[in-house]
Amino acid sequence: MIYLSMKSATHTYNPHFPSVRDLKIKAKKRIPKFAFDYLEGGCNDEINLGRNESDFQHILLKPQYLKRYEGIDTSVELFGHRYDAPFGISPIGLQGLMWPKAPEILAKAAVDHNIPFILSTVSTSSIERIAEVSEGRFWFQLYHPAQTTMLDDILQRLEKSGCKVLVLLVDVPSFGFRYREIKAGLSMPPKMTVNNVLQAAIRPRWSVETLLAGIPEFASLKRYMTKKLDMSQLGEFMNASFDKRVDVDRIAAIRDRWKGKLVLKGVVCDEDMEKAIALGVDSVIVSNHGGRQIDAGESSIRSLTNLAAKFHGSMPIMLDGGLRSGPDIARSMACGAQFTFMGRPFMYGVSALGKKGGDHTISLFKAQFKQAMEQLCCSSPDKLPATLISTKS
Repeated sequence: MIYLSMKSATHTYNPHFPSVRDLKIKAKKRIPKFAFDYLEGGCNDEINLGRNESDFQHILLKPQYLKRYEGIDTSVELFGHRYDAPFGISPIGLQGLMWPKAPEILAKAAVDHNIPFILSTVSTSSIERIAEVSEGRFWFQLYHPAQTTMLDDILQRLEKSGCKVLVLLVDVPSFGFRYREIKAGLSMPPKMTVNNVLQAAIRPRWSVETLLAGIPEFASLKRYMTKKLDMSQLGEFMNASFDKRVDVDRIAAIRDRWKGKLVLKGVVCDEDMEKAIALGVDSVIVSNHGGRQIDAGESSIRSLTNLAAKFHGSMPIMLDGGLRSGPDIARSMACGAQFTFMGRPFMYGVSALGKKGGDHTISLFKAQFKQAMEQLCCSSPDKLPATLISTKS
């Protein structure tokens, strides 16, 4: 029997964790329940959260074993840069709550592996710190500020830091009704209820690492908070400081102001795609916010399949949501995605393996994706649509 190599280019991954499922199991054992529930949870009954993953099972691909072998090149060019593989790391808020310095670990690993990393506005590492770690090679996801002065300052900081890609979030006109977070009383920092204290106490490694790193906070937003603002009032600060609903006029104003690439994240329907094209944005990321905003919607991969069929060639159409393996990346690209992003899998990796988690998870996905392409006898990602058999359940 021939076993899959544990090496991916110059990087390796831990053979004890050969899948995202293994990383998830380990992560659940290493971090407090309130932190895991924040990472894992969706809105309402979490139906769309499950649909994001399960709909991939219906996508079938066709291998051609007698086809002439031309070798495998997994790289993809996007926005003038050639990345080693067609996937990147999605923005997740409160990453330091799940594992200390998680954004820095992932940003550094992304640079080492030549894939994109997106920093969230509500991350626990600042724009400046991630710029330092990544040598300016990072993307930024923006929650739209209510005040023009804050918007201008954030954009100036991004330009000074070398950020070339701005991802404008459009799918949070209201915050999702997330039962797990409500029960946990999740705030920033987390409320130290008796239950939460007990959860932290039985995760000593997490507790020690968190104490050493310091209490997690919204590092990029600190300068906009009044000195008298209590950390328990951050929810009120967010509601007062950010306009959750993003319309065409606001996007147009940012398009005029921002000189780099502009991407809209959260586009899922024809009407919004048509507006994005008319606005002259550079790309969209099809996403339902990880199933955290609306339970009655369709999965991200279903939305992607529909939009790619109708708007192919208009701009790069990317996907975020539900991918859990290399074959899922191949399935996405076969359905028309030109690039993909994943969030939870990388946080499972860091929560499970600490500083080694970013390198491990990226190496794992690279190896799985390459193996899928070899099995399909597909020489490059842009040829994956020819392998699609069916997307029907």
